[in-house]
Amino acid sequence: MTTAYVTHPRCVEHDLPEHPEHAGRLRAVWSRLDEAGLSPRMTHIEPNAAAPDAILAVHTPDYLDLLERISAQPHLVRLDADTYVLPVSYEIARLSAGSVIEAAACVARGDADNALAAVRPPGHHATGERGMGFCLLSNIAIAARYVQQHHGIERVMIVDYDVHHGNGTEAVFYDDPSVLFASIHQYPIYPGTGALEDTGTGDGTGYTINVPIPGGHGDASYAAIFEHVIWNAARRYQPNMILVSAGFDAHWADPLAGTNLSLTGYAHISRELVKMADELCDGKIAFMMEGGYNLNAVGYGWANIARLLLGDAEIIDPLGLAKTERSINDLQLILNAVKKIHNL
Repeated sequence: MTTAYVTHPRCVEHDLPEHPEHAGRLRAVWSRLDEAGLSPRMTHIEPNAAAPDAILAVHTPDYLDLLERISAQPHLVRLDADTYVLPVSYEIARLSAGSVIEAAACVARGDADNALAAVRPPGHHATGERGMGFCLLSNIAIAARYVQQHHGIERVMIVDYDVHHGNGTEAVFYDDPSVLFASIHQYPIYPGTGALEDTGTGDGTGYTINVPIPGGHGDASYAAIFEHVIWNAARRYQPNMILVSAGFDAHWADPLAGTNLSLTGYAHISRELVKMADELCDGKIAFMMEGGYNLNAVGYGWANIARLLLGDAEIIDPLGLAKTERSINDLQLILNAVKKIHNL
């Protein structure tokens, strides 16, 4: 089993220490992978920055012009209250997007069985026209388009289990049946999108699946969502590759949300995605780093993803289970609604 490990040492240069999305998040992942002895077992790939053509497959020229103008400023600029841009940020965002491209591409080419991209800034809130929610470039959308255009991958399934809805990814593919986008997210919290009824438009109708859940749900609820929704949707769609927006902010210890997944629960749904890829698309899967703001949860969480991709049975959960977890019975109405809307 060959697992590609794609990261870049410069991804820590985009940094505002007092901000939740700071460089310590990525350092925690690097440290945990090293300390667990996982790094040497993977194939290290240091990527190039995403080329303008790859970015323009998703983003508008006007938005890239804006990022370039901001980069010429000698000081911090905020795109909104949450999203900061430093003079170096656009360059680092291109390296982050390039890492995600390379993770997907090396799997598509057959150079690796699977891959993980440990990068920042994250990407799933960035739309074609703007950055938001800590995100500058829509990393996973750029990667999906790249493997479609350059590696003959016709159908991509993107699963987003970050606690926040991946509104940017959704917007890019909302009218496009060549990408099935499935998001499980706490609702209603930032960005306030991702309603059950948002299923796509035009030819893309039915190819966006939103599973919005109230706070408090944990391992059992996520397992049920995968069993009854994600697996059924994937088997019907028959993807050629699965890409995962992996955010660890649905962990019970995360400070920015109120969902109660444990590292054990995260490992279960990640393992289900690996099994899904094995069954449906010759194991072609790549995990991309999104949110997660408790450093222990994000570090141990990514170490567990590495273990799963390497074929290890063991996972590590030193943080344990949430003290409380919303009953799975409270999820039934949502599950029934999703299954009815999408004929699952």
